[in-house]
Amino acid sequence: MAEAMAIDKLSTAAARGDLEKIERVLQSNVNVNERNKYGRTPLQVVKLGCPSGALALLQAGADANLRDPIGGLTVSHDAARDGYLDTLQVLAQNGADVNLLDNDGNLPLHLAAREGHLDVVQYLVTHCNTQPFQPNARGYTPRDLASMHKRLKTVEWLDNIVP
Repeated sequence: MAEAMAIDKLSTAAARGDLEKIERVLQSNVNVNERNKYGRTPLQVVKLGCPSGALALLQAGADANLRDPIGGLTVSHDAARDGYLDTLQVLAQNGADVNLLDNDGNLPLHLAAREGHLDVVQYLVTHCNTQPFQPNARGYTPRDLASMHKRLKTVEWLDNIVP
């Protein structure tokens, strides 16, 4: 019971981006990979605009590669899709595998390209050896998704990558 309460407190603090409370709850030696009452770990619900919160959880042993039960997304997929480059960098520098596919065969790169987050696309391609020409389960490459969603700057940048 105490463990369940602690993980829920940690998850709430993570979702709010409350670094002080994250650190305080972590001092109780809570298992950071335990799932909260909604079936998610604190890292899976961390406020993506709070890279320091993600870092605190990662340094406490959070598994950056756990998949969400719906869609098979990792927190790297979420950060890339929503354009949080700073959080994605923290994840990648602390064990996140940005080359994991979700249930639809998408890399985080596919999601970033689809949403037009050019800075995230550039980071993934140039710093993480992500495959910019890899098709997802529907046969769409990151460039295809960017084009379909009229993310013209992203399309232009991806067009200049030599295969």
